[in-house]
Amino acid sequence: MSASRKAPTMADVARVAGVSPMTVSRAFKADSSVSEATREAILKAADELGYVFDSTASSLRSQRTDFVAVTIPSINNANFADTVRGLSDGLKARGLQILLGTTDYDMAEEERLIEQLLRRRPEAIVVTGGKHTARARRMLENAGIPVIETWDLPETPIGHVVGFSNAEAVKGMVDHFVAQGLTRIAFIGGDTSRDTRGADRRAGFIAAMQAHGLDAGRLIAVGAPPISMREGAEAMGRLLETLPDTQAVICVSDLSAFGALTECQRRGVDVPGRISLAGFGDYEIAEISVPPLTTINPFPREIGARVAQLILDVIDGRQTGPATIAIAPELQLRPSSR
Repeated sequence: MSASRKAPTMADVARVAGVSPMTVSRAFKADSSVSEATREAILKAADELGYVFDSTASSLRSQRTDFVAVTIPSINNANFADTVRGLSDGLKARGLQILLGTTDYDMAEEERLIEQLLRRRPEAIVVTGGKHTARARRMLENAGIPVIETWDLPETPIGHVVGFSNAEAVKGMVDHFVAQGLTRIAFIGGDTSRDTRGADRRAGFIAAMQAHGLDAGRLIAVGAPPISMREGAEAMGRLLETLPDTQAVICVSDLSAFGALTECQRRGVDVPGRISLAGFGDYEIAEISVPPLTTINPFPREIGARVAQLILDVIDGRQTGPATIAIAPELQLRPSSR
């Protein structure tokens, strides 16, 4: 097995390009004192040598790290992936990169990640949701950098907020079903102690049903978040066996709604003729399922894009005080409901 080759240095690039190491450093920092022709020669030499500029020293001098820390509950969730994509696209033109951590819907894990990320002194930190452990909240409050909470509208924000009310979004779905004359409505969700957004959706369901004077007790909880398609199917099976007169079902996510839909099809239960069905998230699977699923579009990519712009506004001094940017989720009516 061959020994590892020594990594090329700035001095190696300078020698090949015929310039000083200082000029190489300036070229990589896009210093205007370096001519375009010289910069191209330096970049060509670096490419030939496989050289990667080490920004550590310059970061220490400038007190800039050029990255934004982000925590999300899961990398397998298409909605959170879209949020990160929108955020990344909005930051890349300024040379800002994302350092990503996943919490697995665990606030204790979020606390650990926040501590680790803040040790690296990011330009800003973006966290999913508005509920945190007491220690995580103290760390964020004293971070000395922009803090943005997303995918929620917390009652007591730490700093900036870009999100929406999960409870209000589900209330709108309940109102739609009631307007269709459906009164025996159920909710399928997961472990609400871990998924705070799922808990808010469940709370929104209960509040909306009670506001209409309807029974809010048709609640089926199954599995730890994120609920899978298999668990959605299991929950629908339990619902059909224990509450067979249910007229409509709201699921905490499109994945669980798809599982519920397939369970109805296995049992010969017509959707929407016998039972109306809806999810949350407007995933691709909701649009291509048969029948397509009624759902709620929370505009995850827009959330990321708005967060990116907010970070740039704060860094550039255009935003000086805490900002709350409310996103309005949209009800997507499709053939799975009447």
